[in-house]
Amino acid sequence: MDTIASLFSFITTPVSWVIVQFHKVYGALFGDDSGWAWGLSIVSLVVLIRICLIPLFVKQIKSTRNMQVLQPKMKAIQERYKNDKQRQSEEMMKLYKETGTNPLSSCLPILAQSPFFFALYHVLSSIASGKKIGAINQDLLDSARQAHIFGAPLAAKFTDSVEKVTSLDASLTDVRIVTAIMIVLMSASQFFTQRQLMTKNVDLTVKTPYMQQQKMLMYIFPVIFAVMGINFPVGVLVYWLTTNVWTMGQQMYVINQNPTPGSKAQDAYLQRLLKSVTSHGEVRGRTRRKMVKGIVAKGSDRNDIERKFVTGLGKLGLAPQEDGTVAKSETATADAEGGHAHKRQQPKRQTKAKRQTGHATAGAKDAESEAAGSKTSLEKQDAPQDDKPKSAGKPASGSSRQAKSGQRKGPQRPKHPSKK
Repeated sequence: MDTIASLFSFITTPVSWVIVQFHKVYGALFGDDSGWAWGLSIVSLVVLIRICLIPLFVKQIKSTRNMQVLQPKMKAIQERYKNDKQRQSEEMMKLYKETGTNPLSSCLPILAQSPFFFALYHVLSSIASGKKIGAINQDLLDSARQAHIFGAPLAAKFTDSVEKVTSLDASLTDVRIVTAIMIVLMSASQFFTQRQLMTKNVDLTVKTPYMQQQKMLMYIFPVIFAVMGINFPVGVLVYWLTTNVWTMGQQMYVINQNPTPGSKAQDAYLQRLLKSVTSHGEVRGRTRRKMVKGIVAKGSDRNDIERKFVTGLGKLGLAPQEDGTVAKSETATADAEGGHAHKRQQPKRQTKAKRQTGHATAGAKDAESEAAGSKTSLEKQDAPQDDKPKSAGKPASGSSRQAKSGQRKGPQRPKHPSKK
């Protein structure tokens, strides 16, 4: 443990210093030895770190969306060069370079946050062991050891023994109840964040293995957090629960304000935007104008949801402009009404019983037609032959080579001399 702590000493000292500074502020409000003072110090540390990671989060969103769009092309490359792994890798890198996509960008927030997580873990472990670390001196160490959150010390774990919990002036029951609730909330927030990403903010027109992988992670990650959570101190659980809640709120904001094209979130967003334009007669807000501007720039490459939005504007007599605004347009109204009037009607699908009845009726009619044809042919054969001479070159009607039923009537094409 000391070796690992020394490896993270470059980040352990700054993390402990930040916690101490926040503790000074909250200690003046709740008391230096209060669990709220130390707990809110950890929460404030999370908020500060996540604010600094917002640029990486934006890159993560762009990278994730680009990866979703590129999945069909990546799959085509894999199929084309499935026997040449080197060429496959070269084509993949070329595709990433052309589109400006970095597959590792989706992992940047987690990678950037990991050092702070480990640093906080070692700070709390040192507090539990009664060791000074970083900017935490002996007085702060004694204060932190006395701090409890709902009866559970910051440095206590779910797996701690009765003797260790007793040394921290707490009961094992309180510690396990508090840690169990935090672990459940931590796993639930992780699951909900991943679920709303998969059900609302994914392009439904793209069916790729990437979506299946994300669905697997939606169920695997909460289980991993639950298993690992029993070995985390209460202070670390406070940190991880706070960062999960932050991620969930951040994801909800992105889904509502900047949804993925072709997703359910985009459909809901454009419906809200259409209602707003109906009420005010204009596009309000820079973000909304940016969305309309992007739809106009796509032209014929718009998806069904975006075309539906443009049609809705046309019914209002409005047309989207290149600058993201809308303007009156009689042409847009005529196009919207004409497209609605000439909309192709799909025939109603018949039930299985009706289809079987129709086939039986058609078969009976075919049988009757065939019987009638055969009867007519027999009547022609039994009729008396005309004895009048026929003109030269025309076959006699009473010839033995009379056309059989089903053969083409009239003069037959002569056979080849070799075929008799």
